[in-house]
Amino acid sequence: MTDTTAPALTVAVIGAGGKMGTRVSNNLAKSDYHTLYSENSAAGQEAIKALGREITPTDQAVQAADVVILAVPDVVLGKVSEAVVPRLKSGAILLTLDPAAAYAGLLAQRDDVHYAVAHPCHPSVFLERTSKEEWDDTFGGIAAPQEVVAALEEDDDEIRAIAEAVISTIYAPVIAVHWVTVKQLAVLEPTLVETIACMIGDFLHEALEETVNTVGVPREAARAILWGHTWIALTNGLRGSNPFSDACHIAMGYGRESIIKDDWKKIFDDSELDSVIAKMLKIDAVRR
Repeated sequence: MTDTTAPALTVAVIGAGGKMGTRVSNNLAKSDYHTLYSENSAAGQEAIKALGREITPTDQAVQAADVVILAVPDVVLGKVSEAVVPRLKSGAILLTLDPAAAYAGLLAQRDDVHYAVAHPCHPSVFLERTSKEEWDDTFGGIAAPQEVVAALEEDDDEIRAIAEAVISTIYAPVIAVHWVTVKQLAVLEPTLVETIACMIGDFLHEALEETVNTVGVPREAARAILWGHTWIALTNGLRGSNPFSDACHIAMGYGRESIIKDDWKKIFDDSELDSVIAKMLKIDAVRR
């Protein structure tokens, strides 16, 4: 595991009072980094103060930091970067927590600034949890170990090591950081995990409600069999733990024919990725 202690470094969290900003700030507060917390909204400032942390004006925080984390919503990342990047000191790392804005070319650019993106994988459904605290930490960043996927827009081992140490701190406990390109990270999030996995999770909930409210199956019975079989479906489908029965394969084939479009793999086309990211960021088109 990467050494996460680097006392000489100053890390600034912009948006430290928001949901994600609070999560990463909580872990930085337990580290040896000198951390500066910045927040523009009144509610966010009150949240930071309630945690006993001092608020640093954004301009001061940005100018002093070696690593600046933009913990703000995707739709404002471009605008925030335009205010932040010109004030960064030369050689600083700008770290965003989602790939959409970086992929779309919305981040303000400087040749002497390093750009990194890091997104948490969240604790795996196959993680061997050994405590209630780990079971309760479904999101990650508190007790349950997770992996992280990150991208650095240059080939610099020293900068990557610094970024990985900070990343391993803000998402701790971290098992491993996997380095990919910005485009590959954008394919993972949203295409693989939001367009597909999150949609399927929400679809399972809709199917449960249909089973209960339309067919009339008691909710406890429907929930019990769905939750248990979802685990079996994941272990069999993703890990090959046990083979599906012949009858199950017939039902699975019927499900594919009835529910999944034949051209579903088009979501991996660059044009489709560009389209969905533009919609997510509420812009006309990506600028890459």
